[in-house]
Amino acid sequence: MHSSILRKIPREALQASSVVLELLGDSVVGVHLFGSAVVGGLRPDSDVDLLVLVSERLDEATRRTLVPRLMKVSGRIGNKGSARPIELTVINLADVVPWRYPPRSELVYGEWLREEFERGRIPGAADDPDLAIVLMNARNDGIPLAGSPASELLDPVPMADIRRAIGESLPHLLESIQSDERNVLLTLARMWLTASVGEIAPKDVAAEWAMDRLPDEQASLLDEARRAYLGECNDCWEGRESRLAALVNAMKRLIEACPGIRI
Repeated sequence: MHSSILRKIPREALQASSVVLELLGDSVVGVHLFGSAVVGGLRPDSDVDLLVLVSERLDEATRRTLVPRLMKVSGRIGNKGSARPIELTVINLADVVPWRYPPRSELVYGEWLREEFERGRIPGAADDPDLAIVLMNARNDGIPLAGSPASELLDPVPMADIRRAIGESLPHLLESIQSDERNVLLTLARMWLTASVGEIAPKDVAAEWAMDRLPDEQASLLDEARRAYLGECNDCWEGRESRLAALVNAMKRLIEACPGIRI
C-alpha cells in the first residue's frame, strides 16, 4: 500500500486489522476500510467501519477471543481525544457470493453492544438486511487493508435489495429515537436519499439533500442534527419531542412512499 494512503488510514483500522489477521489467519480473504474514513472524511463522532471477509465460519471460541481484543482497540461511544469507535463486520464470503438476500454475518462488533459484550453476551451468526448497504458501500468505495479489493471479491448488490433492506430496517431504527435522536434523524435522511435516487451519501450530505425537500421548520431541526454531527454545535432534544416526532414521521412517510420500499 502506498505510504501516502497509509497515513490517511485511522490507527484503529490498522490495529483492528492486525488483530483480525492474527486471530483468523488464513481464513481471512480480505479486510476493507469503508464509510466516512474513505468517503467525505471522518466527523467528530464517526465510527471506523471495517468489513472482514472470511472463508470459514467462526466458532464460539473464536468469537470470544476476537471480541475482547477488539474492545481494547475500539473507543467507547462519546469519548473525546481517545480511540474512535470501531464497527467491524465479519462475513463468510460463501454466504454472499453468489449474492442472495438477506446477507448473513458471522460477527458484528459495534460499541452499542459493549455492555452486552462486557456481560459475556456475544451474538452468533445472523441474517441482517442492513448488511446489504454495508456490502454495497465496501464494494463501491472500500480500501483493502488486506487481500483483494472488495470490488473483485463481492457481487454487486441490486438496488431492489437495498430498498428492501431500508424498508425492513426502518421499524428497528425508529425504536431507538429516544436515546439516539441525532443519528436516527441523519440515518432517515440517508435512507430517504438512497430510496429516492439510488445513491448512498455521507450523513451530512444526505441531510442537506433532505433539507431542500422539507418544510422550513423541519429542515431547521434536521440542520441542527447535521451541524452537531459535523461538530459545529451541541444538539439538545429535551423539550422538543413534538417537533422531533413530526420530523421523524414526515421522513418515515416519505421513505415509505418511495418505489420498491416494503414495510
